[in-house]
Amino acid sequence: MFHVIGLGKSGRAAVRLALARGASVVAIDQNENLGLLEQDPLFEKHSGGLRTILGHFDGELLDSVNRVVVSPGVHLEKYGLSSLWHSGKEVISELDFAAEILPKSIKILAVTGTNGKSTVVTYAGQMLNQLGVETFVGGNLGNPLSEAALQCLASSSLGHKFQVAVVEVSSYQMEIPNKYFCPSVAAVLNLTPDHLERHKTMRNYAIAKSRIFSNMTGAKLAILPSDNHFLFDAIGLHKNELNLAWIGNYPGVKIDIEEKIARLEVPALRIDSHLKLDAMKVIGTHNYYNAAVAALSIVGLGVGVDVEAIGSTIEKLRAPLHRMQIVCKDSQGITWVNDSKATNVDATYAGLTGLKGKKSVILLGGIAKVLDGQESIGFERLVELLNYHRCVITFGSSGALIQRTLSDGGLRIPCIRATNLVEAVHFARRKAKHGDAIVLSPGCTSFDEFRDFEHRGMVFQELAFS
Repeated sequence: MFHVIGLGKSGRAAVRLALARGASVVAIDQNENLGLLEQDPLFEKHSGGLRTILGHFDGELLDSVNRVVVSPGVHLEKYGLSSLWHSGKEVISELDFAAEILPKSIKILAVTGTNGKSTVVTYAGQMLNQLGVETFVGGNLGNPLSEAALQCLASSSLGHKFQVAVVEVSSYQMEIPNKYFCPSVAAVLNLTPDHLERHKTMRNYAIAKSRIFSNMTGAKLAILPSDNHFLFDAIGLHKNELNLAWIGNYPGVKIDIEEKIARLEVPALRIDSHLKLDAMKVIGTHNYYNAAVAALSIVGLGVGVDVEAIGSTIEKLRAPLHRMQIVCKDSQGITWVNDSKATNVDATYAGLTGLKGKKSVILLGGIAKVLDGQESIGFERLVELLNYHRCVITFGSSGALIQRTLSDGGLRIPCIRATNLVEAVHFARRKAKHGDAIVLSPGCTSFDEFRDFEHRGMVFQELAFS
């Protein structure tokens, strides 16, 4: 008997995987409006072995369970899960549950970090697929790893459908130590304050992120930023068991921004190559590092792909949706850029850095992240970059706070306060001039107005075309 807690995308995929393995499943979610899984056509043929519990349930139900699979959106403090885990019961993440099923012949490339992980995963998937390497791309990106495991179960008699799984991993997926999830290459791109309402401290956040390396030994490649002491302390003994590569140093990858060339050098793996990046068509200099880390990760997998081959894919790379995504160029000569995935200040900073030389109207707002009980931490960091642009428009729950923070920080360009995104776009149209860009790069979460950052980005795109 399996109990799956949390019935978002990951949880529902885990339920399907458990049923495909022949198990009986109790599926649990606190949202009583989700609808019973037994009535969903996807689960209909398994309805005899499936029970759904929605809304409040008795926590004692879990006392005698065999196994609990936890979705990343479910905090371990809920339902007594932390106590259950500490008591020795088998409490496992959806990611680890899927990894248990994946054949060992499939190489896993895992990417985490506060910012940029979706982009690196997307680039790596595009590179591999363009080069004829059958690749699953997913994880926290939106296609749960349990879907990959399901595909493997379905095709076991016909041979596996892919050689590589490129997986975006969130810190929430790493709260429970993993037994089975073992990447061949794993990268932590960066670590800046985020999700601290759940992790509480940067040390805890770093420990969660570094668990991506916990089952890796031998020739496996670990990629880390060269300047983050939280991560360096957190990886502890792992660093003596892995081939380490650094982002911004050697062994690892460094970039000549002027020449648009990445140097990849990891002597332990006999990697010593240059990657030309001048053909990239995506916005933002940070994307050079994203592409270079994706390239280094692929070479480190050992699937017969070298840097020269990867170079042939650079021109065709496309950024993921909602990350410095060019929506359109309108009849007024204004370029609309959707960076809704920038849900914290560091992500916005990276996006703005790539806009040098192009005047823009920047839209900031939503719900500012909280650190040490204070909102809007870090928005003052944007002032120097913003002063090169046309105008700032703030909106949403934290709009007034962001406006005040920027003003106190020395902002010299106009800063207009809007009530919501619709009004912010209205003001932006009035302020933008021919040749400018209107850029949604909020630096905040979206839950004051929208379901998630994707919903916010889609609304922005609709407004751009209206």
